[in-house]
Amino acid sequence: MATETTTETTQFLTFKLEEELFALDIGKVREVLDFTTITKVPQTPDYMRGVINLRGSVVPVVDMRLKFGLAGAEKTVNTCIIIVEVALDGETVVMGAMADAVQEVLDLPPDHIEPAPRIGTKLDTDFIRGMGKHGEEFIIILDIDKVFSSDDLARLTEPEDRAA
Repeated sequence: MATETTTETTQFLTFKLEEELFALDIGKVREVLDFTTITKVPQTPDYMRGVINLRGSVVPVVDMRLKFGLAGAEKTVNTCIIIVEVALDGETVVMGAMADAVQEVLDLPPDHIEPAPRIGTKLDTDFIRGMGKHGEEFIIILDIDKVFSSDDLARLTEPEDRAA
C-alpha cells in the first residue's frame, strides 16, 4: 500500500505521560486495559515491563515513560495498558503500551495537525507523526510503528534462544 495524504478526519486515542498529552491513531488501538499483573521477563530492556496474559495470548508490555527516557512512575488507579498493533516487517505484532492515564478519543481534521517540529526536548522526533492542536493544547501524535525499531521488537517478540 502506498502512503497517502489523509484528507479525512482521523480519530485518535489520547493518553498522558507525565504532563504531556500523546495520541495514537485509533486504528492501531485494539483496546485499553486497567493495569494488571505483569510477569517480568529476565534479560529484557528496562522499558520492557514484562508480559501479560490477554485472553490466552502472551502480550509484551512496554513502559512508555521509560521508552521515551522519562522518569518511571508509581502505578496509580489511572495507570493503564493500551493494547496496540505494531507493524513489523509485514507482520502485525500486538503489544501493550503502559500509560499514566487514557484521556479520550478525539476527532482531528488534517488542518489541525502540524508536521512534527524540532521541539527541543529529549524526544527523538522520528516517531512523531505530527502535532495535533486541540483547543489551547498540543498533542504529540505518535506513529506507533516507528516508536519501536525492528531490533526493539525482535528482542521483545522472539523466543529465548535456549540453545547453549
